[in-house]
Amino acid sequence: METNDTYKTITKPSNEVLFKDKNSKFFGYAFPVTSEDDVKHHIEALKKQHHSARHWCYAYQIGTENISYRANDDGEPSNSAGMPIYGQIQSFGVTNVLIVVVRYFGGVKLGVGGLINAYKTAAQLALESSKIVTRTINIDYIITFDYKNMNKVMRVIKEKQLNIVNQKLELDCQIHISVRKKEAKSIFEIFERLFEIKISEFND
Repeated sequence: METNDTYKTITKPSNEVLFKDKNSKFFGYAFPVTSEDDVKHHIEALKKQHHSARHWCYAYQIGTENISYRANDDGEPSNSAGMPIYGQIQSFGVTNVLIVVVRYFGGVKLGVGGLINAYKTAAQLALESSKIVTRTINIDYIITFDYKNMNKVMRVIKEKQLNIVNQKLELDCQIHISVRKKEAKSIFEIFERLFEIKISEFND
């Protein structure tokens, strides 16, 4: 079975986008996030920036294999804002992303259908103005060995073009490598077969 070990995300915040409907203004923003603290930080910053707005609706998705997500209507009718925003995260297939749509009420009610369309469109515009990249899901290992075995280890690293994250080369050496998930098992087995070399999964 082919392991899917890539995911799509954005690398930096999108440009501010604006969608208007019947005098209501919907400002859309997309941010890269990796934790709920990141989410809170961006929402607080937008609340300061748009302190006279009426609603700050958002949705986010974090994670590559264990996904967590949330959609928040922030006072709009149920499922008229957060879920349409989250729907765009799903349709673009991105993760580790937060989309916030800030609404200024223009005096005319849009109805639930109008709201769904406005929040969906602002979210879509924010993602369209973002640079979406494909990243690989990696597994990190620590290789531990005596200095005398350095050549053995380095030969494999070179041959397999492995990415070294960190290394400590003293009497007892440690090299931290990052390997694409679908190659991880075979790399682990190569090092495991080497005499006097220890490999273990890295947990930070």
